[in-house]
Amino acid sequence: MIKKECQLIEEVTQCLSCGSIHLSKDYSRGELVCEDCGLVIDEDFIDPGPEWRAFDNEERDKRTRVGLPMTYTIHDSGLSTTIGFENRDSYGKSIPFKNRGQFYRLRKLQSRSRFSDSTEKNLAIALTDINKLASSLGLPRHVRETAALIYRKAAARNLIRGRNINGMTAASLYAACRQCGVPRTLDEIRDITIMSRKDIGRNYRIIVKGVGLKSMPTSPQDYIARFCNELKLSNNVVQLKTMEIIKEAEKKDIFNGRCPTCSAAASIYISSLICGERRTQREIADVAGVTEVSVRNRYKELAKKLDIELKV
Repeated sequence: MIKKECQLIEEVTQCLSCGSIHLSKDYSRGELVCEDCGLVIDEDFIDPGPEWRAFDNEERDKRTRVGLPMTYTIHDSGLSTTIGFENRDSYGKSIPFKNRGQFYRLRKLQSRSRFSDSTEKNLAIALTDINKLASSLGLPRHVRETAALIYRKAAARNLIRGRNINGMTAASLYAACRQCGVPRTLDEIRDITIMSRKDIGRNYRIIVKGVGLKSMPTSPQDYIARFCNELKLSNNVVQLKTMEIIKEAEKKDIFNGRCPTCSAAASIYISSLICGERRTQREIADVAGVTEVSVRNRYKELAKKLDIELKV
């Protein structure tokens, strides 16, 4: 009877009183609480966390007994172990000189046996390249993981064979940016690689078709926050006004068939004039990676169709 009750409690996904799904676990009290009505659904449940406490990063690193979490950005998923070069044992004591030669030979054997075949070696080179590109663009961790997973799927379907590694890694990162809602333009990817925009786009289409990615087209809204931050515009004034302009334009289908970065740049230019935080067309064009002529033509068209009067 007790086992059945415990099983029922573990399967609870909503509040038994108000039906809310917003449940929170308070590990300090060992309670499962509804955030809406405050009902204590469960108590005295097991805390899966560590039994020790740490008050800073150094103390946490000393007390932890496990390694790094599994990651797709390393060819072996971060599950293998390595022999360090510090010549110290697990207790921090120095290794005697007579044993250091043995550890040197073990390190050499381990470095030679890291890759079982050419495919794994290719994977290691590609994932390292993805990390470098992501660091250059300042992309978050989940985008790197997604890019590594996309490249692994492409390699498993033999899409990499006979193609340039740099082009496929750049295309995987571009696909991951679109999948995670952190879009980067092909020109931005091209600037940090040795590949042309045409090659990156061709490899991207190969990956989308071969892996079966469902990629939605980017919209001007995806670029507003980043462009405004680079232009040092007010988040609560200019960005909100820009989003209002874009929503009105989308209702009238003004952006259909238009470049999303040009549309975003034109919307930001209009909102900066309205809110009194003027930025020149050249400044906005440089941030968006488009020409001044494109910004000028797009903002005039946008202002005319939305009946916006501007004092330039």
